[in-house]
Parts: sequence; C-alpha cells; structure tokens
Amino acid sequence: MNLAALIRRQQELLNTAKAAGRALTEEEQAEFNDLQRQVDTILQLESGKEAEGQGQENESEGAREAERQRCAEITSLCREFDVSDEDMKRYLNEGTTIDTVRAAILNSMRAQGAPIAVRGSAEVTVDEQDKFRQAAGDALVMRSGIAVEHPAEGARELMHMSLRDLAIECMAGEGVSGLGRRSSDELYNMALRQFFNPTAAFPSILDNAINKAYVEGHKKVAVTFDQFTKKGSLKDFKTHDNNYLAGPAGEFLEVPEGGELKHDVFKDEKRPTRKLKTYGRQFTLTRQAFINDDIDLITGVPARYAASARKTINKQVYEVMVNNPAVYDGTVLFSSVHGNLMKSGTGITSASMQAMIMALQTQTNEFNEAIIIRPETIVVPSGMAFDIYTLFNSPTIHTPENTQAVNPLYRYANQIHVVEDPTINVLCGGFGNTMPWFLLGAKDDTDFIEVDYLNGQEIPTIRRMEAPGTLGFVWDIYLDWGISVMDYRGAIKNPGTVIKSPFN
Repeated sequence: MNLAALIRRQQELLNTAKAAGRALTEEEQAEFNDLQRQVDTILQLESGKEAEGQGQENESEGAREAERQRCAEITSLCREFDVSDEDMKRYLNEGTTIDTVRAAILNSMRAQGAPIAVRGSAEVTVDEQDKFRQAAGDALVMRSGIAVEHPAEGARELMHMSLRDLAIECMAGEGVSGLGRRSSDELYNMALRQFFNPTAAFPSILDNAINKAYVEGHKKVAVTFDQFTKKGSLKDFKTHDNNYLAGPAGEFLEVPEGGELKHDVFKDEKRPTRKLKTYGRQFTLTRQAFINDDIDLITGVPARYAASARKTINKQVYEVMVNNPAVYDGTVLFSSVHGNLMKSGTGITSASMQAMIMALQTQTNEFNEAIIIRPETIVVPSGMAFDIYTLFNSPTIHTPENTQAVNPLYRYANQIHVVEDPTINVLCGGFGNTMPWFLLGAKDDTDFIEVDYLNGQEIPTIRRMEAPGTLGFVWDIYLDWGISVMDYRGAIKNPGTVIKSPFN
C-alpha cells in the first residue's frame, strides 16, 4: 500500500473504535503499529530523497533520527485529532515543527467550535463555545423571571446582556469584527443570515432558551383534566378501531364425578375508535422585538403557548362533559338510555350524592354483567366544592327532629377526590346559569375519557423555520392528541343547579 492507503487504514481502525466507545483491541493495535512502521519507512525514504535532492547527502545520523521522531509525533498527533491526510502530509513534507502543528490544530478547533475527542475514549469534552451557548440560554430564561433549577456555569453573570449584546458576543467569537460600531438593525440582519447555519451560536442560544421556557410553561400550567382522564398513546394518525373487547369469563360450573369440563366461548363487543389530530401555533421574534430587546418574546411567549396546549386539551375534555355529544353507540354521552344521567338537577346534597353513588355502582357492562365501580372523583364547577367539603367531612348530620345522626357520606371523605374547575363555569355561561356536576369511577375499574398522544409525547414540539416575507426568527410549536370517550359507564351526571354570583 502507498502512504495514503496506509493512513486511511489507520483512520478506519480509529473510527471503528471511536464509534463503539472503546479503545483499540489487541489485534487492531497490532495492525495499527505495523501500519505505523510502514508509514515511518516510507517517510524516511521520502525524507532521504528530499535531502539528497537538496545536496544534503552528508546529513548526520543524529539529524536523521530527529527527522524520524518529528514525523512520528506529527503522524500520531494528526491521527489523534482527526487531521485530514492532506494536511498531515503537508506538515511532514514541509518540515513543520511539532509545536507549529499542535498550535494549528488548536486554532482550527477553536475557530470551528468543535469538541475535542480523545482517541480510545467515548468521552467528549465540551468546548468553551458550547459552554457559552448553554449559559447564555439559561441567562435569557432567568432574566425573564423563569426559574432554572441547575443553571449552566456563568449563566448569572450573563443575565445583564441584551439580545444585541449576545448577538455581538456570538459573532465576535466566530471571527466577525467591527460589530460594536454597527446599528441594532444591521446586527439583526447579520444574525438573520445565520438562521440556517447549524454552527451559528446566536440562533442556537435562542433555541436553547425557548426550549427551556416552553417546557417550564407546560409543566406549571394549572389544569385538571389529567386528574380523572386516562393517558394513552397512538403510533400514527389512522383511525384506530380499538379492536374488540373480549367478554367476561364465564361462571364456573359444577363438574360432577366423572363429568366433563364445559368449554367457554368469549363474546366480543366493538369499542370506540381513537384518532389523533395535530394542533399548533407559530410565533416570531420580529425585527422590532430584537431592536427593542423584548426578552418576553424569547421566553414568555413560548411558555404561554406551551401552557395553551394543555389548556386546550383541558377545555376539550370539559366540552365533551358539558355539551354531551353523541358517542360511539350513536347515543349522547349522558342519557337515560345509558343510565348515567340524573332525572333532575340539584346542588350538592346528601340525597343527590347517595343517588349518584348508587347509579354508578349499579352499572352493567356490555354483556349485562354487574361491574364494581368505586366512586373516586367528583368534578364540579367553581363554587360547589365548599358544599362537598361540608357534606363529606362532618361525622354527624342534623335530622328533621333536630337530633344528631351518623353521616353515611363521612366514610367517603378520604376515598373521593374533589376536582373544581372554572372551565365548567365558562362553558355554561358564567354565574347565574345552571351548571352540572359529575361523579366519576376509579380509572382502574372502568375507562371514561382517554387522551391519546402521538407515541406518548405530551410536551409540544418546537422548531425554528423559515417564513417567507417575515422579518424575524420564526418558530412552530405543535402537539398531536386525540380525546375519546371510552366508556359512558365511568361517569354519572347531575344536571346541576344555578350558581349565584358572589358579587350580587
């Protein structure tokens, strides 16, 4: 093999070990050493020829040994830091010193912002540019008032920097000079041109800050739907028939002496379909926002959109419960046919509560078999929870004869969870209107409403993109979900009563 082929084979051995996150095996190291000896031999011959051509036939043996050492060290250094074969050969042939080669490698890596990979190890050291990007992203988030649990080193020291300052710092680190004399408008145009450069620091810092902000916004938003719905996952956007539900196991039959066991045949009933839809929004860091240093567009807006995704799901779940649409069997969700709608609406009373518990526990499944559903959650509009706490937390009640009697609902105080959500109030038109309330069974006993996500991903996806004709950095934020009523037996509805305004 010639010199280039030998070097390529050495690089293949190193790349294989790096990809596997390990050092060279004994066989690989032996082959690498043999290849190195051949490389040294060729280099010595080429060096001898060059010296002969230059009239240095009488070069001392000490000088030859020094040249061999230089070539060996340069070859090893270039292999360790993935220097191209062309550059390495140039260093060898031009007599470049080992110190000069080392300085050239470091300068190249500093300019490119590349991590330093160590041969034979899977560890990668984060360079200063990456550290700055992480710290600057955290600084933007903290500057907007959003807490960062473990901010990157140096983030607090960067909190005073404006968007203009960060853009100057990033582009100066990439070799652009004379930035301080440019206007904010000029700097914005320069930053915009870096939009599609994957190594540009400023867009990367904005992405980092936005990601942290919208995750925090998604995590902290106040919603209640996930306290009583089931979380599901679908792998695509097709309509899923949910197959068929296998019926209950048949009762055990007595087997007389010498008799035969009777074969049981399962019955099937079709369950509701499930399907995902995509919901999303788009927002822009405009030219004006950059010049005005409007930090809220980097952190506050993404956080609010992430929270909006959860609020949208919350509203859609309550729209199903309040608006009472037809479900998988063609009948409205809450109806006398389903046996899950009380005849007349009431407030929170002992009699209505006991009637709803009885209605829930006497439901039968698709095969007219009794099922045991434990009451677990009461969902009420804002303003009703006070009556529930009074009703459930008192061990005794007053009777018409003005005597103390045992409160039968007291035993449910620690069993039933109360969910109070003003979304119901809004959907019903606000105070002064009739508002329903609901008793839900335990999720382990029966399904009611299921919220499905694409591959279980419940945090919105955010991506930077190009929007023609838009003066600004543009981001898409979207999430895929679907809401399905899985079993009407999981909830009982009381049509409710009028809730008066506290201001009248």
